[in-house]
Amino acid sequence: MIKIPGLLISAIFFLMSFNATGLDVVRANYNKLVSEKALCEKIIAELTETKNNSATHMAYLGGLQTIWANHVFSPISKLNTFKEGKKNIEQAIKKEPENVELRFIRLSVQKNAPSFLGYKSNINEDAKFIKENRHQIRSEILQKNIGTLLKD
Repeated sequence: MIKIPGLLISAIFFLMSFNATGLDVVRANYNKLVSEKALCEKIIAELTETKNNSATHMAYLGGLQTIWANHVFSPISKLNTFKEGKKNIEQAIKKEPENVELRFIRLSVQKNAPSFLGYKSNINEDAKFIKENRHQIRSEILQKNIGTLLKD
């Protein structure tokens, strides 16, 4: 009986550390993932394996899925992967529409998505929202990523 609580406590600490540290890893590497296929694949796998229903987790998974579309060869796979990512981003924003980080993820995807995909309709709205609410962000990494995105 003693081992079960120990395992449970270990699992809880792992999940708590992934939620904080794991998202920091995603944030720190977010801009690299377009050019680093192996890292993108690894982080997607970690996000998929971690059963986390938070809007932030869902949005990052969606953002990475849209990035992954750059790494797959088949045009059909590219489109399906992008659509799945877009769906996850939109579900996350529907869940927490006032979350600045989610808007950052959508803006980063929409600014870089090809026009023919038709996923560019929130660029001005999200950029304005982020500028007005950026002060709510506590993560230095995220602040840096937002600064880089808004300079473009």
